[in-house]
Amino acid sequence: MKFNVIGECCLSAAVLLLILLYQCASSQASPILFSQDWMSAKSRHSNLLKDALRGQTPNDEPSELWSPLPDQGWRPCGECTRSSGKPEKSSGYLQIFLDGGLNQQRMGICDAVAVAKILNATLVIPLLEVNPVWQDSSSFEEIFDVDHFIDVLKDDISIVKELPYEFAWSTREFYASAIRETRVKTAPVHASDQWYTDNVLPILQSYGIAAISPFSHRLAFDNMPVDIQRLRCKVNFQALTFVPHIRALGDALVNRLQYPSSISDPELGLLHDFSYRKTFIEPQKFVVLHLRFDKDMAAHSACDFGGGKAEKLALAKYRQAVWQGRVLNSQFTDEELRSQGRCPMTPEEVGLLLAALGFDNSTRLYLASHKVYGGRARLSTLRKLFPLMEDKKSLASLEERARIKGKASLLAAVDYYVSMHSDIFVSASPGNMHNALVGHRSYESLKTIRPNMGLLGQLFLNKNMSWMDFRQEVVEGHQHRHGQLRMRKPKQSIYTYPAPDCMCRA
Repeated sequence: MKFNVIGECCLSAAVLLLILLYQCASSQASPILFSQDWMSAKSRHSNLLKDALRGQTPNDEPSELWSPLPDQGWRPCGECTRSSGKPEKSSGYLQIFLDGGLNQQRMGICDAVAVAKILNATLVIPLLEVNPVWQDSSSFEEIFDVDHFIDVLKDDISIVKELPYEFAWSTREFYASAIRETRVKTAPVHASDQWYTDNVLPILQSYGIAAISPFSHRLAFDNMPVDIQRLRCKVNFQALTFVPHIRALGDALVNRLQYPSSISDPELGLLHDFSYRKTFIEPQKFVVLHLRFDKDMAAHSACDFGGGKAEKLALAKYRQAVWQGRVLNSQFTDEELRSQGRCPMTPEEVGLLLAALGFDNSTRLYLASHKVYGGRARLSTLRKLFPLMEDKKSLASLEERARIKGKASLLAAVDYYVSMHSDIFVSASPGNMHNALVGHRSYESLKTIRPNMGLLGQLFLNKNMSWMDFRQEVVEGHQHRHGQLRMRKPKQSIYTYPAPDCMCRA
């Protein structure tokens, strides 16, 4: 991709014009896109980028990157599907109110089932709070297949979709208006099973119902009975499936990534299921990149992302408005944060990582992300490196997207589904989505590249490093980060590290 001087000037002018038009069309766009500092700093690693683009020639030889994980001698435990049985008589109804995003709620649902089992209680389908960040009011029934959920767990606990009439008074509004004896607010983070027996069971026995809120991370991962741990695994990996229309859209997107010749103009609604092609055409491999680079994360990290004074001011104002300026990382310099691997990677840095690992411009890349801070301009470098980059909008028609439009949880569910069907999954930064998918793909023995944030932070600080040295350091630093199974350590989540709680030696 070489341009002469005139071509480069014309291209820069065209890009600037497009950005200005995009700004005018979107009230959500960040004002820093107007900043000359931001535009001039858009490429923070110009030397690496120049050489990366020059070396983007597709390699006809099969790459080890795409080879499946070797057999590691572990399998999902057969006991996960076995039940210790449910009690003949329930101790009462257990209500759970869950906050957070999709994946935090997912973990909370698994824990809710476990607590119901501990208490011999009947679980009411958990109520999902309106997400305070994304303002998403999606209910459990809108995201997960309720009938499948109940059927898979029918031999373990009793589950009802709603409370019987005599307990209809037990609502979110009821608990928000005053202190109630049936609401449990004191559940400590990572509480033991005995804590629930001592503190919640008496409420169930006295009133026939107990409501727990808040509930996120309210059940310990250590010192739990084996049957409780296995039940949590069963919920996460077997009982929780998305509603049919999410699965159908996910299957369509996966099909279009594997068979790109089947893609027509998505805006004209000309996308069809070309599944019959699978008989005659070898499916193309694709990577899912979870690019966690939204404004909330950028502000909370307190890192510098090359946007100049305008970006720093915008993030400082946002930080003050949301957290009153109280951000722990703000006491460190950008160099200190980066050297410690505490800064989320920008789209450009993720692109350089992928290129250094051996992916080229023929790689099909699916972008699993919500809103990227900086919009299209910030994604432009990543798209230069990987022009075959797709997302929900480019692959699905307006009609197909209508049922998930404006629903952050449903959008995330589609990305989760596509991620579970990808050949390789890469997450740019740790977080709930990262943790959930790393665990789920480990359980299914699927390849997942975990960026070495500490190493990359130090490499990106070195502005004099050559592309050859950068590639060598990246490859060597990620040799054992391609999805190799890692045993869970004390206090770590079984949803991120499913072995040995959810898996057994073959």
